[in-house]
Amino acid sequence: MGSSKDKKRGKTKKKKTLAEKADRFICYQKSVQSPDHEVEFFEQAFRDAYRRKPYSLREDFCGTFSVCCEWVKSNPKRTAMGIDLCGETLQWGRDHNLARLSDSQQARVRLIEQDVRKRNRPKVDIVAAQNFSFWIFKTRSEVVAYLKAARANLKPEGIMIMDMMGGGDCYLEGNVDKRTIKKGAKGFKYHWKQISYNPITHDASFSISFRFNDGSKLENAFEYHWRFWTIAEVREMLEEAGFSENHVYWEGEGEDGEGNDKFSRQEVAPSSGCWIAYIIAVK
Repeated sequence: MGSSKDKKRGKTKKKKTLAEKADRFICYQKSVQSPDHEVEFFEQAFRDAYRRKPYSLREDFCGTFSVCCEWVKSNPKRTAMGIDLCGETLQWGRDHNLARLSDSQQARVRLIEQDVRKRNRPKVDIVAAQNFSFWIFKTRSEVVAYLKAARANLKPEGIMIMDMMGGGDCYLEGNVDKRTIKKGAKGFKYHWKQISYNPITHDASFSISFRFNDGSKLENAFEYHWRFWTIAEVREMLEEAGFSENHVYWEGEGEDGEGNDKFSRQEVAPSSGCWIAYIIAVK
């Protein structure tokens, strides 16, 4: 018969790992999103097109809509509309992002659970489709239909903003981009993995995983199954959808050869293993 001390040990609950305690959406926002940078760039791109400030934003595929929240925080006249099909993700955003805003700021954020290809009122200055989200549309006809809907959701003077990625490394199956997001005992690492790529169809699968300092991990916390579109293809489809002009904003290089988050209009860019760019379409 075991001692009372042995019985007590048997009742001791197993300590949770850092991965078990982690919130995948918090990890995602810390790893992938820079809402303050996005808002700054949106304003820059709109000023380049119309020489004035933008005030209304529609964030398609908004997820936890952190950009919407940052947008209304940046100016008391600004309004934001977030569109996404996933009710769970929108609710997380309400609980964790919207709840942090003041009452007046919250009143200027509108959330809609629907397909991004639907049209809504009021029309806006900027439609943004970030994090390569429109790549979920795998055929030309689907993308053009989405771009036409996005254009219809813009005011007469409006722009659409999309980010793009590419480079030879993005086509290598098994390639992993690793970054340390936070150091210390509660720190974690971000892994972006190229799971598969079909050069015939351009179908591609990616995943995001998180690694923690106790050795635990959130494997495939997010998965994406997209078509890998090129800048040239998207620019052609924007013309087909009726946009009057479009421009590519390419990321500049820092002293270490890495990106420095400064984007400028370019028509010629250097070839590299991995790059990030924006396409700005003017209505």
